[in-house]
Amino acid sequence: MQAQLRIRRYNPEKDSAGYWGEYTLNDVNSNDSVLDLLHRVKWEIDGTLSLRRSCAHGVCGSDAMRINGANMLACKTLVSRLGDGDSIKIQIEPILGLKVIKDLIVDMEPFMDHYKSVMPYFINDDPPPEDGRERLQSQEDRARFDDTTKCILCAACTTSCPSFWANDKYVGPAAVVNAHRFIFDSRDKAPEKRLAVVGDTFGVWRCRTNFNCTNACPREIEITKAIAEVKNVLYTGEI
Repeated sequence: MQAQLRIRRYNPEKDSAGYWGEYTLNDVNSNDSVLDLLHRVKWEIDGTLSLRRSCAHGVCGSDAMRINGANMLACKTLVSRLGDGDSIKIQIEPILGLKVIKDLIVDMEPFMDHYKSVMPYFINDDPPPEDGRERLQSQEDRARFDDTTKCILCAACTTSCPSFWANDKYVGPAAVVNAHRFIFDSRDKAPEKRLAVVGDTFGVWRCRTNFNCTNACPREIEITKAIAEVKNVLYTGEI
């Protein structure tokens, strides 16, 4: 199989604007990942191509990018998912809504600032159990937030959100997901602090429920459902 790649390129040291680089790869296997193809471009054709990647197994979330117009992880997206036949066309560009540093690399700091704003860590100053055991909870209590523990901070959901594109002050789906994880944790003692953040002007009420975030999530988190559950707590005052 032949793959024709159209990759968005931009080098701030010499380019005044982005442009499309076109590369042809032969002997492509349908089970190759898009990351495999990008490696071939970088290692065999143009060593200046810049991208982020680490584990290559869908765990680190570092290689999120737009592939054929949709946010995906390059390491988890196989060629077979994008088409078949003797020749396939693949367009690759950086995720939207964040400043492009170079080629497929974007500035993740604004995204991480939103993530940190919801205090994504366990808060409980009560004395630990006297028997020295951990703070226990029932399986039912754990199930309330189990889905939102899966986030790998790839930013695929937030950068697929039209509300975030319109105003990057919006805290974004990923931050709400991580707030949800602790708001519904029966052991945590600071849900009101997180609700104050996600209930603010640029919090969950900016969500327009178009499901882009849910469709983009490589971990299949039900993000829109999690956002709705947080909205319900803000509306009813009951967790």
